[in-house]
Amino acid sequence: MAIHSADEFVRLRYSDDPADYQRAASEEAAIGVWRDVIDCYPDARMWVAQNKTVPLEILADLVSDADAEVRRMVAMKKKLTPELLSQLAMDDDETVRMRVAMHKNVAEETLQRLRDDAWDRIREVVAERLGDSN
Repeated sequence: MAIHSADEFVRLRYSDDPADYQRAASEEAAIGVWRDVIDCYPDARMWVAQNKTVPLEILADLVSDADAEVRRMVAMKKKLTPELLSQLAMDDDETVRMRVAMHKNVAEETLQRLRDDAWDRIREVVAERLGDSN
């Protein structure tokens, strides 16, 4: 099955039926459907990022979303590329940067940039990931 419209996605996501909610979280949709959701239903952007099948092209758009919660959800996606993680590593929100520091696909170069992060907890995670003995 697939989600065929922005309206359908929103109806599924906000349904009281757990099966509908599951469909919203796991079914594919065309790029145009995801863009329609983002444009027509801005409050649903986080749920777009949460969908397990959302394409990298859409995640790349959401990397610069105005809402830190959306960016944090994007930073948690397993399929993120090192390039997108590098962009998120410069985020103003420390919780987004923390997700980058913990991400399995983060490049060592990006971790090196986070080594001097303003938040001490990020610095600790980075030091552990890089094997620093400090």
